[in-house]
This record gives sequence, structure tokens and C-alpha cells, in this order.
Amino acid sequence: MKTKVLIVDDDEDFATLLEYSLGKQGCDTLRAPDGLQGLKMARAEIPDVILLDILLPDLDGLAVCEILHAQPSTRGIPVFMISALGESFVKGRKRQSQFDQFFTKPVDLGVLGTNIRRAAEARHTALALGCKRERRDAGL
Repeated sequence: MKTKVLIVDDDEDFATLLEYSLGKQGCDTLRAPDGLQGLKMARAEIPDVILLDILLPDLDGLAVCEILHAQPSTRGIPVFMISALGESFVKGRKRQSQFDQFFTKPVDLGVLGTNIRRAAEARHTALALGCKRERRDAGL
């Protein structure tokens, strides 16, 4: 099964580069140009990983991340923040927004792809274990 990645970034050139690179690495990608559309797509598509820019035209990425983690349907999706802003900008906000990893633009696309695959595999394993646990608890 291919890893489904939602890219939420208003920089069309950068999002296209991510789509191309991740596609070559075996991922299926979806794209949203702003936070509200990203939230809508995350709820509808339930991707394996979300790549989220901080500076978006409507809701900033940190606010989007907080909303994603507050909703049961999207809470367990790994969120990778990607920004031209330095990591020190978001350091104090990481706990509140609960993103999983931070990447500074320009991104090493090979490292990003590896981390996406690892996060997706961990998510699939956790989901599979959760299903087994639910079945066992139900006496099946």
C-alpha cells in the first residue's frame, strides 16, 4: 500500500517539488493551498502523514495542527511542520500544537521521504494493534 501524504502549502512551486519527489519515492500525494482546505481534506481523506507549512494565507499551520489533534478522526495522523522560519520560531509552540517533526526549507527530500515512511509504518502498526485489541476486548 502506498503512503498517502497531504501537502498543505501555499507555495505552489514548493508543493509541486514535494509532490514530484514523494511520488518518485512511492507516495500518493494530495495538495491543499491553505489551512481550511487542508483541514477539510485531512478529514475526508485521512492521510498517513500531513506536511504542513506554518505561514498559510488563512489559518497558520500551528493552528491547523492544534485543530487536527483536537479531532478524533485526525488526532493520530503524524504532522510534519515545514517552514522557512527557523525551528527556534516554533520551539516554544511545539507542545501546544503537537506536531511530530520540524523541517526547515529547503528540505532534504530524501530524509523527508524516509521520515514519512517511518511515521506511516508506525501509524499503520499502531492502528493494526488497536484493531486487534478492540477485537480481543469484544471477545472476538
